[in-house]
Amino acid sequence: MTKMAEKEMSFLGHIGELRGHLIRSIIAIIVFAIVVGFNINWIMDHIFFGPTKNSFVTFEFINHYSMAWFGEKGMVLPDHFKVQQKQMMQQFNVMMSVSIFGGMILAFPYIIWELWRFISPALHPRERKNSRFIINFIWILFMCGVVTGYFLILPLVINFGLMFSISDSIEQLFDLTDYTALFLQVVIGMGLVFLFPVIVYFLTNLGILTPKFMKKYRRHAAVLIMVVAAIITPADVLSMLAAAVPLFLLYEFSVFVCAFVFKRMEKDKMTTDIVKSN
Repeated sequence: MTKMAEKEMSFLGHIGELRGHLIRSIIAIIVFAIVVGFNINWIMDHIFFGPTKNSFVTFEFINHYSMAWFGEKGMVLPDHFKVQQKQMMQQFNVMMSVSIFGGMILAFPYIIWELWRFISPALHPRERKNSRFIINFIWILFMCGVVTGYFLILPLVINFGLMFSISDSIEQLFDLTDYTALFLQVVIGMGLVFLFPVIVYFLTNLGILTPKFMKKYRRHAAVLIMVVAAIITPADVLSMLAAAVPLFLLYEFSVFVCAFVFKRMEKDKMTTDIVKSN
């Protein structure tokens, strides 16, 4: 067998192996989506529409300290929040969207684990050890972003949307699809944005980013962060700032990650040069 044939078989073997990991990941999403679908009534009432109720943990926390400091509640929503169904199959479509995206969120750690299983055989022992940390770091960051979006950003956006009024003649009627899009935009959007330190890690390893570069363009990054916060939270300035603050902290953490990786790379390079010189 020629070397070309061996390389071709090796490539096809990797493609087949990747297909197996993708199939298992898709099956995991489907399984979790089915679990969400079978519990859709409870999930819709307690999780999906949770941030629209005064009993939501974020509102209770804010109102508790508002009463202690100012003697009155800081955020009070209407007693009844109802959305409209304008199309015949709208509730079914929303159920499918919530089930699929819920399945993706719940299966995300497993998907990342499948990714690590695919790339780990090609890594050296030291790289494999580091990659195990990075793989765990990815899904933890994603979940932190989802939690931040759900418990911090989304309640502020909803509070502004419900309480803002320019005339008593206008009756607030909310569309089910619009609320679903807002929910997924904030929660999934924050989860993805929180993966920024991982991108910085890989770009630093590739020699594209340096700590000096990230510190030099910190002000430019601040402008970009405000733009991203405005995209994630299409509402008021307060919710935009609430989204921007964790993103600023995330950027500073990314600078630390970049400096740590860059320092390690310089140390490894120095060690390699010493070995070659001897």
